Amino acid sequence: MTRAFNWKIVFKTMGALLVIEAFFMGIATLVSYFYGDPDDGAFLTATLVTLLTSFWGLLIGRRCPKHVGEREGYVIVACVWVVFSAFGMLPYYLSGQIPSLTDAWFETMSGFTTTGATILQDIESLTHGALFWRSMTQWLGGMGIIVLSIAILPMFGLGGMQLYAAEVTGLNYEKLSPRIADTAKQLWLTYILLTIAEIGILWLEGMGIFDSVCHSFSTVATGGFSTKNLSIAYYSNPLIHYTIAFFMLLSGINFAMIILLFRGKPQRLLHDEETHWYIGSVVTVTLVLTIGLTISHIQLPMDWSQIGHSIETAFREGLFTTIATMTSTGFSITDYMSWAPFLWIVTFFLMFTGASSGSTSGGIKWVRIAIFAKSGIAEFKRRIHPNAIVPVKLNQRPISQQTTNNVMAFMVFYIMILVVTTLIFSATGVDFDESMGAAVSAMGNIGPSIGQYGPLGTYATFPTVSKWVMTFVMLIGRLEIFTVLLLFTRALWKK
Repeated sequence: MTRAFNWKIVFKTMGALLVIEAFFMGIATLVSYFYGDPDDGAFLTATLVTLLTSFWGLLIGRRCPKHVGEREGYVIVACVWVVFSAFGMLPYYLSGQIPSLTDAWFETMSGFTTTGATILQDIESLTHGALFWRSMTQWLGGMGIIVLSIAILPMFGLGGMQLYAAEVTGLNYEKLSPRIADTAKQLWLTYILLTIAEIGILWLEGMGIFDSVCHSFSTVATGGFSTKNLSIAYYSNPLIHYTIAFFMLLSGINFAMIILLFRGKPQRLLHDEETHWYIGSVVTVTLVLTIGLTISHIQLPMDWSQIGHSIETAFREGLFTTIATMTSTGFSITDYMSWAPFLWIVTFFLMFTGASSGSTSGGIKWVRIAIFAKSGIAEFKRRIHPNAIVPVKLNQRPISQQTTNNVMAFMVFYIMILVVTTLIFSATGVDFDESMGAAVSAMGNIGPSIGQYGPLGTYATFPTVSKWVMTFVMLIGRLEIFTVLLLFTRALWKK
């Protein structure tokens, strides 16, 4: 018989995590005060409420065992996003900037899950503190609240191995150091350095320091929240577009590979098959979109200088949209819904892919797509040669049957959730194509979708019931299905 579920460790861990949220909310409070915003009192109140609640959680779990078990780990990881969103929405709600409870919850969950979908129709009307907190929620959710916390939890007498294993997205995780806390520190240090680098470059290119910070938070987290109604299209500087595209592309690579690159081991990144699939698909789709957009932009007669400008614009729009969609960032420099149907349909299918496992992106991830494709090819070969042993390999290593089964199960659940979500959205009065687009966007943590919910649209008019369903699907997408679905199994709760 297995041991009883340890609720005290859950409360203590949640209390420790809320201390972290209160700390970052306090930073947003200082930003609000610095800019003289009228909502600094609401931020201060929200910070104090979060901090007091954290002390209550720590008090309940003060005498619990230090070890976080596997079952407790899954519960904590799944619940932390809900709890963080519940407290994270307080600044919006208490200040009256998002007076609807549903909308405040939607915006906050969209932030922490790095989805980037918004209900705000006039983003620029928000105060500096609200805009900063909005981007900060994405930055915290990008690398993962738990991964940050693992480096801090030992201070509260807690271990973090099970939390790390349950939270890190993708098929597996890689320990860069013998101690899991050291791995978490290295991941977050890399994350912080990339953020600082982008802030500096954007500032040098002419973007204001406040906007540079907010957009860098959202870029490295592959979240997509902007401080402008037009997103990155607000800025007419091509250098800013290329810079953000580069950091989105980099953030879509497995962070463990980036760390190994910094350690002087570039061969791991150069020989990584998932990275080949990821970069290769970016190049291929960018080429397709560039050709299509160039043809649509060029109107003869036209001189060579105009042709050159049209090609560069088409390339930049194609590259930016490809990377923003594939990495699930959701930034935009153009409205892809205004493109020819073939081109925006290509963009829509990119929403299924995601970038690399171990990155901050959402979606299926290229490692799963690679294994899925290789398994299909291997099955064809077995049909032709029934007695042949045809292993599925990744990075020159055979893939276990368990891993293949994991991928197949993931694909089945992914499609099932998309179908059910699409039907629910349709039942609430949303057009079928927009329902499907919103479902794909939520499941892949992308944000923009198609139709009126495209890159220049918002979810302000989305039905209330569908907003709550969509936030739940965002959570499932962020935790890659199994962590959330495990909560609904009897085996997890059984003694």
